[in-house]
Amino acid sequence: MKAAKYTDFPEKDTPHKVSARTIYDHDHGQAVVISLRKGEGLKRHVTPVDTFFYILEGTGKVEIGDEVREVDRDTVIESPANVPHRLFNEASPEFRFLVVKMPRPAGSTRVL
Repeated sequence: MKAAKYTDFPEKDTPHKVSARTIYDHDHGQAVVISLRKGEGLKRHVTPVDTFFYILEGTGKVEIGDEVREVDRDTVIESPANVPHRLFNEASPEFRFLVVKMPRPAGSTRVL
């Protein structure tokens, strides 16, 4: 059995310039914990595979396609492949969420 806290995983450099830690990386899927401080957000982008977000802490906003919704802890949001999306934090001290991509996007480098 492997067990670790998400903070045991190194932060990775991303185009979004936010705290992102890949906590699981397998051919069948990938999981990343992202933490956004107040005023931070992801750039609008597309992912070539289906993704879901699970909100771990705080309150923030999710934009998928042309829909924007405020979300908070214990909310699950589906994001279909190739649809522009972003998450952002306007007011919470920390907005932390899990990103799960299935399968792992082709061409992404395994880190584990």
